[in-house]
Amino acid sequence: MNSKKYTFQRSEKEWKSLLNDEEYFILRQKGTEKPFSGKFNNHSEDGIYVCKGCKQELFDSKSKFESNCGWPSYERSKSGAIEYQKDKSYGIIRTEILCSNCGSHQGHVFEDGPTETGKRFCVNSLSVEFQPNKKSK
Repeated sequence: MNSKKYTFQRSEKEWKSLLNDEEYFILRQKGTEKPFSGKFNNHSEDGIYVCKGCKQELFDSKSKFESNCGWPSYERSKSGAIEYQKDKSYGIIRTEILCSNCGSHQGHVFEDGPTETGKRFCVNSLSVEFQPNKKSK
């Protein structure tokens, strides 16, 4: 994990007690879930995807699209919700995306999206939780 001090802080012991092993691996150790395995890959309800670590709003369901890459994909994030870092792992250069509030790893962003933004935020399902929009009565 990087050494930046985030607004939302937890000790590594607290993170380990709040996340299961796979969530900890992804959010805190920059891991990746297997393609096509995540519960939000084919998810299409109306609502907001929030960071699993701190509940900050990250993506609106209206920005989600089917990319067929194996992970949930979004064309844009909520304003100020994502932080970007250069990732040189696996011998390639990519742009890692982190929650700007707690620094939890979300996935990567690519410049190959089919929408007007040209971006594809490729996110691990285990990095987020879904909050459905409340229907008015």
